[in-house]
Amino acid sequence: MNRMDRMAAVVAVCFLAITTMAAVAQARPTKRLDGKTRMCRLIAQGKLGWESEPWGTGGKKFQEVCKSCHAKNSDRGAPFLHSESYTSKGWNSVFTRRRVQCARDGSWGVLSEEEIQFVADYLYRNGAWTYNPNSSDSC
Repeated sequence: MNRMDRMAAVVAVCFLAITTMAAVAQARPTKRLDGKTRMCRLIAQGKLGWESEPWGTGGKKFQEVCKSCHAKNSDRGAPFLHSESYTSKGWNSVFTRRRVQCARDGSWGVLSEEEIQFVADYLYRNGAWTYNPNSSDSC
């Protein structure tokens, strides 16, 4: 293999790596079927796109409300949680069934229903890496 062939191979590998990283970076879910309302939420567009990011209401309320109990070394007895504690499907189940202790004991009462939806959207978009192009946009 001559020098030009090696350079072409290196360029091809770099191009493949860059396009793969770009695809992975954008491979977050764009829709979430909310099991409670049975509505499809377009969580990558407009208001929901903004609110389901760390700087939006979903991310902020997760940090302010949820992490106030679910922090490392919390004295409240709540297990440590972060956005990747569950898969997207798992987070959707938590907010659909609402059988977790904090939903049952009224801890979510400081959040409006809209804020709860934003937190669910945030966690769904940022959950453990489970992107499946055949199922993430299921609604």
